[in-house]
Amino acid sequence: MSFLELRQIKKTFPGGTEAVKGIDMSVEEGELIVLLGPSGCGKTTTLRIIAGLEVPSEGRVIMAGRDVTNLRPAQRDVGFVFQFYALYPRMTVRQNIAFPLESVGMPRRERAEQIAAVAEAMGLAALLDRYPRQLSGGDRQRVALARAVARRPSVYLMDEPLGTLDADQRLGMREFIRSRQQQMKITTIYVTHDQEEAMSLADRVVVMEAGRICQTGRPTEVYDDPASLFVANFVGSPGMNFVPGQIEIQDAECRFRPDGNDARIALKRHVRPGPIVFGVRPEHAHPAPDGPVAGKIVMDEYQGNFRSVHVDAGFPDNLVMRASPGRNWAVGEQIRLGFDSEHTRLFDVETGQRL
Repeated sequence: MSFLELRQIKKTFPGGTEAVKGIDMSVEEGELIVLLGPSGCGKTTTLRIIAGLEVPSEGRVIMAGRDVTNLRPAQRDVGFVFQFYALYPRMTVRQNIAFPLESVGMPRRERAEQIAAVAEAMGLAALLDRYPRQLSGGDRQRVALARAVARRPSVYLMDEPLGTLDADQRLGMREFIRSRQQQMKITTIYVTHDQEEAMSLADRVVVMEAGRICQTGRPTEVYDDPASLFVANFVGSPGMNFVPGQIEIQDAECRFRPDGNDARIALKRHVRPGPIVFGVRPEHAHPAPDGPVAGKIVMDEYQGNFRSVHVDAGFPDNLVMRASPGRNWAVGEQIRLGFDSEHTRLFDVETGQRL
């Protein structure tokens, strides 16, 4: 049995809003799971149900073999990091971090050592005697994170804990969270809408949309083999290129013909003839003198270690090609594109599911 199980969890709020629509999820002990999705997809509600801050309308929450569905948060032994600090305003940073340690009866000396170690690791040592009102938003968020990780609960639950930090701080805190979680082997559920954050932290990513789970898998699986158009578009920056068209079989060869275009793209697999959506990530599109798709450059975005080159090929949306940074691409320049056939993906037009 998994350490944490959600069994057919549903949550409907007063007024009829369905936030979670019958999800199943299993988490192994010591695993770091990231719930990834856009705002309103149900990921925070799911986290709050695990914490006991929300009661599901239907379904069960099983933790360490025990049904905790109707238990209060204090009875679940979880450490929760809220998106918006939730610090005690009349307590210093030191007292905020100490509070959960005191509540579990940790001896004073051990408590002081633990506070000092966590504060040093998170760059808070000089702020221990300040009050929350004396801190920046980023510092407050680091204190909230320190308060949660200072003790050793059964489960860490983190709701977008790095959202208020700047880029450098986020990178440092990601490293801290991951290293500490691996060191302590504490089961962790982490919520974010930032796919880069999800890919760098997770053992497994759970992608959610509209209250449902779309796909669960290792970061490489979710990125390389997205289960649907939604996952392919949401995971990746930019997302996958999509081209609607038709599958044709000619001389025993399977080809994709884009709508409104005379291009023909050979496929390595055979698919039943009919309408389809062809997908390819920007890094798997490349200039090719004899490539099947002709177009012109409409934008060249310099990104430092690569360029995002936008190509108008007459499709409903421009194609994006990820290119090396060494060459400037002139707007209006003609180009032919080829695709790495082993990395192209095909999706059902009606369901959006990958074939």
